[in-house]
Amino acid sequence: MRVAIDTEPGGTAPNEDWVAATASLALVLDGVSTAGLDTGCRHGVPWYVSQLGSRLVTALADPKESLPDGLATALEQVATLHPECDLANPGTPSATVAILRQREGFYDHLVLADSPIILEGPQDFTVITDLRVDDVLPDLRAEVEQYETHTEEHKEALQRFVTAQRQTRNTPSGYWVAAGSPTAAAHAIVGTTAAENVRSAAVLSDGTSRLVTEYGMATWAEVFATLRAGGPRALISNVREVEATDPTGRRWPRYKSGDDASVAFCQ
Repeated sequence: MRVAIDTEPGGTAPNEDWVAATASLALVLDGVSTAGLDTGCRHGVPWYVSQLGSRLVTALADPKESLPDGLATALEQVATLHPECDLANPGTPSATVAILRQREGFYDHLVLADSPIILEGPQDFTVITDLRVDDVLPDLRAEVEQYETHTEEHKEALQRFVTAQRQTRNTPSGYWVAAGSPTAAAHAIVGTTAAENVRSAAVLSDGTSRLVTEYGMATWAEVFATLRAGGPRALISNVREVEATDPTGRRWPRYKSGDDASVAFCQ
């Protein structure tokens, strides 16, 4: 398959997304925001996603390696890189994972947390995502969303929310992300689609998919039309143009004015 990729930070902070592709693989990681809270790790989220992403690409170069096993291997390898850090800290650097891999006659997918994969079929679109995080602490989430971004009230509410959310991270009663332990890989959503049912596909971070899912300013058909016409850069630009009309989150309440945005467009 042919894959075009792009990624862009949402503001002045370093990009916490990571995207890569090979002739048979498309991968997007979206680092989980720390909201300025302690993580027990001196390396930071950008370091974490780059280390995990590069090891995932290596592990999954072997077509016999299943996606969950490859993710577990990569998680274990990254953990060995910083044993001096407190990997048991509930805020240890973590990330969502979305992987699409081509093999003869099929496309395999893995999604862990809310970075989606969208498959364009002959007649419609299939959205593969993991929204378990949306069921966690809805009252605290609503408290964050009542304030405009960049206000002190918003920052304080977000830190309260993230502090509480961390206690549910990678627990049976909460949600799962790639973090300090390989056990999260077993909780990913996985599946296989026959190649004849896939015309093209997009692997996205939620900073891009929100153009459809949160903002409602495009359909998936329009997203794929944009990708065909202008590639991932054009789609990310569309997201930024929409966000610029609502810089403080009054119309679309959110955690930050602009989130890191990544795209892997597969044809």
